[in-house]
Amino acid sequence: MKTANLIEALVADRATSGKRVAKWMTLGLASALVTGAMASLALFLVALGVRADIAEALGTWRFELKVAMVLLALGLAFSLCVAWSRPVTSGRAAWRLLPLAALAVAAVAIELAALPGAAWVARLVGSNAVVCLAAIPALAIAPLAAVLWILRAGAPASPALAGAAAGLLAATAGATLYAFHCFDDSPLFVVTWYALAAVPVIALGAIVGRRLLRW
Repeated sequence: MKTANLIEALVADRATSGKRVAKWMTLGLASALVTGAMASLALFLVALGVRADIAEALGTWRFELKVAMVLLALGLAFSLCVAWSRPVTSGRAAWRLLPLAALAVAAVAIELAALPGAAWVARLVGSNAVVCLAAIPALAIAPLAAVLWILRAGAPASPALAGAAAGLLAATAGATLYAFHCFDDSPLFVVTWYALAAVPVIALGAIVGRRLLRW
């Protein structure tokens, strides 16, 4: 075999293997997320439950926008977690979250325009801030553990970043469940308190990931 042909064969084999590993990791992360989310769902149903006025809430734009934001966050966090699970990753991976930031800014702008200034603080503070700060991290624990366990099979370029991405993914999974219990639908509340509730989960993921995911 000529040297040029050998090099081409090695490159092709590497590309095929890389795609196979990426596909396996994506499926593994999806399975881990579902497994962890099922455990969190059981906790959600026992400790919180779906809000009593869910039928009425489903017909309001604020609730629908809240659900859209947490689902978009979940999808983008999953994409980021897959990207940061690899041995080589682009420094631009975090830009994947830009659509979420854009939606959050637009939602807050719409809310500020729709409400009189006197109502802004009340909608921002809401009625469930303390519950939100406790519930989302609690609902994120099982998904975080499951995702970190799967990430151990990978070789992330930065264990801390991979762990942080796992924390973000777990937090968005917890927020998605909590959104169906929370009575505060204002974008002012969601963008502020849901984000604050995600911070300790992301930090925990980064700390644990730095130790657990080293290779």
